[in-house]
Amino acid sequence: MIIAKEKRKTNLAEYILYMWQVEDLIRSFCFDIEKIGTEYIARFQVDEATRLEIKNWYGNLLTMMEKERLRDTGHLQMLRNLVNDLNEFHLKLLETNADPGYSGMFIQVQPLINEFRLKMQQEAGSDVETCLNGLYSLMMLRLQKKEVNQSTLLSFQSFGKLMGHLSARYLQFEKGDFEF
Repeated sequence: MIIAKEKRKTNLAEYILYMWQVEDLIRSFCFDIEKIGTEYIARFQVDEATRLEIKNWYGNLLTMMEKERLRDTGHLQMLRNLVNDLNEFHLKLLETNADPGYSGMFIQVQPLINEFRLKMQQEAGSDVETCLNGLYSLMMLRLQKKEVNQSTLLSFQSFGKLMGHLSARYLQFEKGDFEF
């Protein structure tokens, strides 16, 4: 909860990836809020009031996931909406060329996005969603301590730079510090 709040303020792509990880964490605890509380939240170095607030936050997410039938797979509608918002912003940046640096970066990364989409046999999703899926895949591979070859790592680093730039612009736009 604390990390999620901070990431939402500072980097939308990181926030989305963090929340996808939270969804998987909830699944790994079989949607058992008591287990999440005793085996996960109990390790946090926070006061009891904050611990209860965190547990309630996880409980609310768990309830939302159950209502949206996301026990096995998928992402919360609110996260899918954010991915869509970020993608619409991405398309608007490309259409208007309001940030030529971003447009140039995207042109360089686009072949890597298409290659990853083909490798993953991903349905025709947005470029933003494909980049986020790639970054999440890298995170999962690292958590599993699996080796990642150099070319794949370079592709994912390109995805990360693109999403970082896009997220920074998006947050500037939200604050009124960037216009098309």
